[in-house]
Amino acid sequence: MTAAARPPAVLAPVDLPQFKERAQALRLMGLLAHWDAVQGDPARIAWTGELLAWEEAERARRSLERRLRAAHIGRFKPLADFDWDWPKSCDRAAVQELMTLSFMTEATNVVLVGPNGVGKSMLASNLAHQALIEGKTVLFTTAGQLLGDLAALDSDSLLRRRIRHYAAPDLLLIDEVGYLSYSNRHADLLFELISRRYENKSTVITTNRAFKEWGEVFPNAACTVSLIDRLVHRCEVVAIEGESYRLKEAKARAELKAAQRRAVRPKAGKA
Repeated sequence: MTAAARPPAVLAPVDLPQFKERAQALRLMGLLAHWDAVQGDPARIAWTGELLAWEEAERARRSLERRLRAAHIGRFKPLADFDWDWPKSCDRAAVQELMTLSFMTEATNVVLVGPNGVGKSMLASNLAHQALIEGKTVLFTTAGQLLGDLAALDSDSLLRRRIRHYAAPDLLLIDEVGYLSYSNRHADLLFELISRRYENKSTVITTNRAFKEWGEVFPNAACTVSLIDRLVHRCEVVAIEGESYRLKEAKARAELKAAQRRAVRPKAGKA
């Protein structure tokens, strides 16, 4: 068959109404103003599809970068590198289910409880990163940073604004609750924040203290029982038991260095 006799190429069907909806979502007003010219030209339709894909990908990339900066996660070990055999007890299935972020659909809280160094912060950081990938807004902070920030504000208007800042993200992660003791004012501020987010947005907390010991974290605070009640009403509690993984890594590094030094040490009797 000669080139002149070949049938014309069949263009893949294009959903122009969907293209227009995407352009409206992106607020590409110049493109929308000339939409009639696009509809009648197959070449322009193909170019429009590419343009929309480029713009959506670039905006998604910039949005992720912006939310990553605002989240303050910092460096962390990916979940794929977590040694599940090290903890004496850790519900792997529960952690993997949390990574689906299904708990966020019902504004369920998460409490990761266990001794120092068993991976609570690492798991919380992975949850934060997964939420960012899924397009959520996230804020990661320590209990000391959060409560110190709020308690330092004397102005009621500044305090209300700052509480709104912590109440706003889709996912708030508060690390290291229980490592320090706090005053009644700190307890009241945390209760106010948890109450703002209660049944609206999910909060993840890592702690080295069982709830029955929180009276030592907030000694003499009248709101401690109410704080725990609001936190655990809709909550997934994952308990991790075991020795410090950081201590294990430190010992392994020390043993490796000692072995390297022995390997290069001159043998006795040699010059």
